[in-house]
Amino acid sequence: MKAAYIHIPFCEHICHYCDFNKFYLHTQPVDEYLDMLEKEFSIYSELYPYASLETVFVGGGTPTSLNERQLETLCKAIKRHLPYKEGEFTFEANPGDLSEEKLKILKSYGVNRLSIGVQSFNDELLEKIGRSHRAADVYRSVDLARKEGFTNISIDLIYALPGQTEEDFLKTIREALALELPHYSGYSLIVEPKTVFYNLLRKGKLKLPGEELEARMYEDLMDSMEKNGLCQYEISNFSKPGFESKHNLVYWNNEPYFGFGAGAHGYVNAKRYANYGPLKKYMEPLAAGTLPIFTEHEVTPREAMEEEMFLGLRKKDGVNMICFQDKFSAHPKEVFGREIARLISKQLLTEKGDRLQLTKQGLFLGNEVFQSFLTG
Repeated sequence: MKAAYIHIPFCEHICHYCDFNKFYLHTQPVDEYLDMLEKEFSIYSELYPYASLETVFVGGGTPTSLNERQLETLCKAIKRHLPYKEGEFTFEANPGDLSEEKLKILKSYGVNRLSIGVQSFNDELLEKIGRSHRAADVYRSVDLARKEGFTNISIDLIYALPGQTEEDFLKTIREALALELPHYSGYSLIVEPKTVFYNLLRKGKLKLPGEELEARMYEDLMDSMEKNGLCQYEISNFSKPGFESKHNLVYWNNEPYFGFGAGAHGYVNAKRYANYGPLKKYMEPLAAGTLPIFTEHEVTPREAMEEEMFLGLRKKDGVNMICFQDKFSAHPKEVFGREIARLISKQLLTEKGDRLQLTKQGLFLGNEVFQSFLTG
């Protein structure tokens, strides 16, 4: 085991597009949750002794919505139970939440990477999608983080937002790149059930860009990043050399990881599991000394091979067929020969040496490619 994801499900504000497991901060038992989270750390560290983790990722929700005392409590618990010496220690953050004091706490406990949810530099659009920050907060937060010594900073952008034009997204890209950060992520808006946007869409009150405009925005993103020396190492992620997200590569390389917190998912001993999402259901078993697992599935050899393909193909480098064979004692073409041949003939996949990779057209139609490797 070399990676851990920790979920902090609290937010100061609920965004209109978000379907992650999250709760409005001011009405929740935050301190009790942090106590139970530490119990979960403790149980796992006894069940699976390990020398050191290489990546720790604290996501949400909004981890930086915790106050200074709570943030320090969380960091102390991580330090006590999740041995971390060197590598990548990431905290997700909202631009409006990053105070000087919070940044000092994170820095003092070894956090060395920040992932900031910016989404857009258009204040009108930010309000429309339910974000509480504004563009000025982004500049202030990045400046504060740099003053505290953070150099590995990533920001997230979202395109194909309601009413968004291509020129508006190009402007957001230009403003993002002007910050000269080492990592950027860009995602198209997906309207998920149980969100404000989903309800508006069902009522015919949400005007979204069409597929053609969405595709142009994605191409604008790829072209702009390349022109500014950022390599697209995964469908939605771009970085300067050496600043790729090591934690997310654990997912895309189909490697095991711990998942801690309400609604978190993990992959341990060839089993994928999910924790209870509701806070009470998450905390009750931990208070009794047992794990808060809601579902657990033992991954079959066939499923593991499918996952290796559709996760690995998200990476620009694609799937190394020799590594696949070493891992599963079978060549990808033996297992998925028909699917691979069909996708190559459709110019969605290409074979380069020992690697299978998405073509440029395949990048736009990734879901169609990934679906080809799923039998269930």
